[in-house]
Amino acid sequence: MTLAAVRAWRVLRRLAGMAATLLVTSFLVFSSLYLAPGDPAAFLVRGRSPSPEQLAEIRRQYGFDEPFLTRYGHWLEGVFQGDLGRSYLFHQDVSAVIWSRLPSSLLLVGTSALLIAVVGVGAGAVGALRRGTRTDRTLMLLVTVGAAAPAFVVALLLRSVLGVQLGWFPTIGNGSGLLDRMHHVALPAVALSVTFTALVTRVTRSAMLDELRREHVEVALSRGTPRRTVIRRHVLRNALGPIVTVSALLVSGMLVSTAIVETAFGMSGVGSLLVQSVDQLDFQVVQAVVLLVVAAFVVVNALVDLLLPLIDPRTAAGGGAR
Repeated sequence: MTLAAVRAWRVLRRLAGMAATLLVTSFLVFSSLYLAPGDPAAFLVRGRSPSPEQLAEIRRQYGFDEPFLTRYGHWLEGVFQGDLGRSYLFHQDVSAVIWSRLPSSLLLVGTSALLIAVVGVGAGAVGALRRGTRTDRTLMLLVTVGAAAPAFVVALLLRSVLGVQLGWFPTIGNGSGLLDRMHHVALPAVALSVTFTALVTRVTRSAMLDELRREHVEVALSRGTPRRTVIRRHVLRNALGPIVTVSALLVSGMLVSTAIVETAFGMSGVGSLLVQSVDQLDFQVVQAVVLLVVAAFVVVNALVDLLLPLIDPRTAAGGGAR
């Protein structure tokens, strides 16, 4: 089989896997929410005491009286057409509700991802290159503390010290305008990225230490090749595979983690929307947000799987061998 055929088959297989994963996830999300306690019809008329006839009419109007598979089929058809339903809580199209919150969450995730990439990879590289020194031991201590620190604890600590006591950063809201938004997102981004940065630091350090032990690295150094060149061309480049894979998995799962941070800082994003919708039994919004999170996770994984052979050609050779 030629290399082009292997790559084409790899892409098709990944696309088929994405479609199957999203289909199964959509079914599980839809079924689990309708098996959850609470009657959607009762939620729509809460605060009132409707008669059984009125409840029956509401169930008929919203399709709650239809068979489960029929409801799922209608909902899935709407998803393919871009219609995610109507929010019971906000009385708007679900897509409009999510799109109004999505920019704030994307800014938070993007800023956190930048912090993770710069600080995590940089600290991991320093630890690997200075293994056994005081610097390395200090970094590993900080990594251990950071990996064990829950996001809500970090958020409350940052908000209390840097926001309330020192007054350096705002502690609530999204802000308006680019600079004000960046000012508002600074503390939430740090709180969200602490644990992930610690994990990326550990993975980077481990991957680079493995590469430093390779025979070709020792040969290059013994031949007088500058250490900086060897580190850049042979160590860091070959270590990028696991670093990129782990980093992408962490970043793709951040949309769920934003729920804690956005709630702590009073941000209006997708994460806080999910918490609010679960609390208020707004099933349509919950289904759409969960499906969005899973889709982001699957797409990022697929992109990493397709880009990994370009980052590390050894993976492509291994795939072709199989």
